[in-house]
Amino acid sequence: MESDPAVAGLGGAWAHVHEVVLQAQTAAEAVSQLVEVAQQLIPLAVGAGISLVDQDGVCTTVAATNTVVARADTLQYEFGEGPCLRAWDTVSVQYVSDTTTDTRWPAWGRRVAETGIRSALSVPLVVQGQEIGAIQVYATEPDAFTDHEEHLLGLLAGPAAALLGDGRTRHPAPRPDALQEAVTDRDRIERAVGVLMERRHLDESTARTRLLDTSRAQGETLAQTAEHVLDNTNPPA
Repeated sequence: MESDPAVAGLGGAWAHVHEVVLQAQTAAEAVSQLVEVAQQLIPLAVGAGISLVDQDGVCTTVAATNTVVARADTLQYEFGEGPCLRAWDTVSVQYVSDTTTDTRWPAWGRRVAETGIRSALSVPLVVQGQEIGAIQVYATEPDAFTDHEEHLLGLLAGPAAALLGDGRTRHPAPRPDALQEAVTDRDRIERAVGVLMERRHLDESTARTRLLDTSRAQGETLAQTAEHVLDNTNPPA
């Protein structure tokens, strides 16, 4: 049976991610290489980046593949609106299918469309129950991203959050198995969100917020709270 090129490509990229973590001297160096991987995994992306939000709510792009990404991010910070800020604020994936018609962030959409950006996809970064930023890709074509691209970007969000979270808390570089743990945790969290949506009749954003609030109240990681939801023990109120 012939191998699936997409699966083979993902496997190669995943191996490269492990190599990045093991060989990078700093978290900053590692995340810079992770955004390069993100752009390689998503062919229609003209660039990828990672944004962090500090405790005072100040946003900074800590890694970007090119000036197109840096400009698209900066416009969000200037206007105080956009998919990356929303992904961080709501702990949910944000997708802009067309910047010329999306009405959620009119100021940002109008200006970023002038730069040639037509699509955007942003996935939140969460570590130890705390949302710290987002990883994003941009495209010059409308409707450039699908659920597949969202899945790929989500796979990189875990490692990026683990690396940057370690940097914030001044821990050593993540263990070699930290990436796989991060992806496992993210899968657990996504399944828990789905369970809450079904059990409590919530929309996705509300379910994510409920899960995050519970993890903070109980002093747990988001993954631990998700595990309780999946086991139906100590579920969110």
